[in-house]
Amino acid sequence: MPRDASIPHKFDPTALREYDIRGIVGETLSTADAYALGRAYAVMAKAAGGSRVAVGYDGRESSPALEAALAAGLSDSGMAVCRIGLASTPTLYFAVYALAADGGIMVTGSHNPPEYNGFKLMLGRRALYGDDIRALGEIAASGRTVDGAGSLTDTPVMQEHIDRIVSDNPVARPMKVVWDPGHGAPAAILPDLTKRLPGEHILINCAVDSRFPAHHPDPTEAKNLAQLQAEVLRVGADFGVAFDGDGDRIGFVDGDGEIVWADQALVLFARDVLKAQPGATIIADVKASQVFFDAVSAAGGAPLMWRTGHSLIKAKMAETGAPLAGEVSGHIFFADRYFGFDDALYAAVRALSILSASNETLAEFRRSLPGLLNTPELRFDCPEDRKFAVVDEASQRLAAAGADVIAVDGVRVRQGDGWWLLRASNTQNALVGRCEARTEAGLTQQKMALIAQLEASGVQAPDF
Repeated sequence: MPRDASIPHKFDPTALREYDIRGIVGETLSTADAYALGRAYAVMAKAAGGSRVAVGYDGRESSPALEAALAAGLSDSGMAVCRIGLASTPTLYFAVYALAADGGIMVTGSHNPPEYNGFKLMLGRRALYGDDIRALGEIAASGRTVDGAGSLTDTPVMQEHIDRIVSDNPVARPMKVVWDPGHGAPAAILPDLTKRLPGEHILINCAVDSRFPAHHPDPTEAKNLAQLQAEVLRVGADFGVAFDGDGDRIGFVDGDGEIVWADQALVLFARDVLKAQPGATIIADVKASQVFFDAVSAAGGAPLMWRTGHSLIKAKMAETGAPLAGEVSGHIFFADRYFGFDDALYAAVRALSILSASNETLAEFRRSLPGLLNTPELRFDCPEDRKFAVVDEASQRLAAAGADVIAVDGVRVRQGDGWWLLRASNTQNALVGRCEARTEAGLTQQKMALIAQLEASGVQAPDF
């Protein structure tokens, strides 16, 4: 949908997020935005010496039209556009490497409700976030463009992505696994991927459907894993895996039907990586359980706590040379034998490879971990202009009280037999909290300390 490139374009300010561009289609996001993004991205890419970009889209009803407008904006700006078609976000990331592209853009609403959509962006091998996202908005608003005769080429890479996943992760013995893509984009790749794996593989909710009729595609919420838990138990599977809507986040269910959370699974992966790379740095975000940090140290690794956000984690991996990282939200990043981006499909088969070569089941692994008590990720509504101020106020009060604080991202406060966390969300008008302790009494103590800090700054904390 070409338009007069000289006309400045303003994105809805709520669509320019910290880690991506995202909005409600028809309200805060449109094909005009997609076209303008292509034009603005080309300015940025060409300034960096880039001319070739990979583009993909997820299974949402609005995605093909947004992708077509985006591709037109890029092509009208002289970019060579490699269109990989319907795919998971990790397949788009993979395409940037496989096609030697100068960047990539994925049209995806991730795990958001069906009316949402958006864009995840790479320039070179790095994710665009923060100031880069704001800069794209400023370029579009200025009307600045570059012109040229670009090209549009259909360049599917799904089979190459499957080849790489399978070749990297040999499976030593057949296992029974249940796979739940939740009607998201991973449903487009899982049938072909699982055919390449030994054992028995049961696929549920494996038709791309942007209405997400079975459940919301977010594996961080226990209710979204209930169907997978039931199916694992029904068929007697070794374990089950679930994905978010665009396939960059993962959830696990063990053979007992119990959830294995991402920071627990990260311990399994870390022990495996550290066998080949003793002493390596392994990163987890500030929300991760103390179990992870203790387990990595015990396995001879160097645990590093870092800020939440997939773009921030990837940047820290590149800085430190860490071969593995993960977030409580289900992003797992392998730079060990892989590219360092968050690929839940790769993580799932890597887990299958590790477990197939072990005498320990996933359930036995889970039961071997210390039984700490913790809350899920807690979200407290807070106005955009107050959320960072509330964290700053809490930090000042804690400093005055001499509290034991880790200030990597918000405040993580160690007290008694556990810790509590308060940080500002980068993607919502909300504060984020989490608490962990060894005992019920200790967990209550952490919760009360968190509530006290919220209330001291005028934030009403709901019961949790």
